[in-house]
Amino acid sequence: MLCCPGMKKGRASKTAELVCMGRAMAHGLLAPGRFDDPTAIVLLPEAAAREVRNERSGRVPEGFRARLRHEYLQTQAKMMVARTVAIDDVVRSAGAPQVVILGAGLDGRAWRMPELGQVSVFEVDHPDSQRDKRERVQQLSPASCDIRFVPVDFEHDALAQALAHAGHDETRPTTWIWEGVVMYLTQGDIEATLAVVQQRSAPGSRIVIAYHVPALILKVVGAALRRLGEPLRSAFRPEQMRALLERYGFRVSSDQDLSAIGYGLSPEIGKAAGRVKHMHVVTAERVK
Repeated sequence: MLCCPGMKKGRASKTAELVCMGRAMAHGLLAPGRFDDPTAIVLLPEAAAREVRNERSGRVPEGFRARLRHEYLQTQAKMMVARTVAIDDVVRSAGAPQVVILGAGLDGRAWRMPELGQVSVFEVDHPDSQRDKRERVQQLSPASCDIRFVPVDFEHDALAQALAHAGHDETRPTTWIWEGVVMYLTQGDIEATLAVVQQRSAPGSRIVIAYHVPALILKVVGAALRRLGEPLRSAFRPEQMRALLERYGFRVSSDQDLSAIGYGLSPEIGKAAGRVKHMHVVTAERVK
């Protein structure tokens, strides 16, 4: 079963690295009081962390390609603020005793959110990504009292069995985070994962998903991601996502594009997030 982004075997996801770079760049600079991620710079490989430090210095690089990279990373930072705040708010409001992060990548919530102090956090990801991350988190103090790494290699492992083995309790409510993953999955893989989520979601559970809606810009973005070995494979109109979640026992309570979320934080973030308004964040609750 596939539950994390497509990636070249033997190395961690490059898109997970880019996402973490965006959070590291934004820390302490954007949306004060609403966004904060001191874990991001620690979780990055050294080369990426060095690039982030250069970006945060305020120096604009010389050369056309360098400036393009600079503009991309600046937009990435603002986009990640909007996406991160939206998902954090769901986690806080749900107050579930368990959080499962599907395709956790370099997510730092279990080390930065005090609201997870009494919550069991299950980080599901490819073993290659987890190996790198587990080395770096030794430098961080956990915010959660119970962090469990759940390695899942989609070629060999079953998500349901892996979660059960890790101690996930299907009789207690769970908040499921599926952030920036479904766009790399086929329809069949998405539905196979949702079937497991449905099976293991007690009443009171929620799922929050970042996904793409169809847009012309995805052809350009998709070409770049294919070169990274992580091609885009899915996009849904909001009504399609709603129908999909309902089929697996969840009722949508909110579905917003990133631009709308961003403008709720600041005009600067909203304007930048408008460039990626094809990304939506949907929240749904388990139907009893």
